[in-house]
Amino acid sequence: MNILVCDDEREIVDAIEIYLRNEGYEVLKAYTGEEALRVIEQAEIHLVIMDIMMPVLDGLRATVKIRENRNIPVIMLSAKSEDTDKILGLNLGADDYLTKPFNPLELVARVKSQLRRYTLLGSHVPETDVFTSGGLVVDDAKKEVTVDGEPVKLTPMEYGILKLLCENAGRVFSIDQIYEQVWHEPAYNPANTVAVHIRRIREKIEYNPKEPKYLKVVWGIGYKLEKY
Repeated sequence: MNILVCDDEREIVDAIEIYLRNEGYEVLKAYTGEEALRVIEQAEIHLVIMDIMMPVLDGLRATVKIRENRNIPVIMLSAKSEDTDKILGLNLGADDYLTKPFNPLELVARVKSQLRRYTLLGSHVPETDVFTSGGLVVDDAKKEVTVDGEPVKLTPMEYGILKLLCENAGRVFSIDQIYEQVWHEPAYNPANTVAVHIRRIREKIEYNPKEPKYLKVVWGIGYKLEKY
């Protein structure tokens, strides 16, 4: 697996590289958002670790560019710990977020988790695994989502949430249940993370995200996919 690490602090990049190479990953390095985009165009990248605060092109704008045509997992790094920064990163397409300073072993664990999901999305499953609700179709054999016949492009995390809800249409899942089943790790204050991903899914599958037809909130409990 090839992992791109992008941070303008070279010592951080070098330290992350050591831990990732010890786990058997190939590491490519960049020090600005523009460099990261060039690397992605030139090499097959399976995951990106992206710092937010960088010169020339920051990590947020670089992530937006990545999301224009790629769904590879993106883990964002930032010295800021405010929820607004985390939510902004997730809104722009990041799959996970770590605040500096962080434990390198935690970063490695999150990398493994993201890559596991990303790999599973490309693995073979029976062609009968097609889940529908009205005009919404999730074809898990092809890893494709369509609404009224039109293709919908989702990130791996968004796809995981939608698939979970669609294959259990009508069932209500709490925020903790969604987080634990999609992220495959214990839920620790996951409300903002799940809410951001739900909002992004609605923007892609709903005709009017403010009055959703498919992905409904059950106040005080969680979310469900309406069964039609």
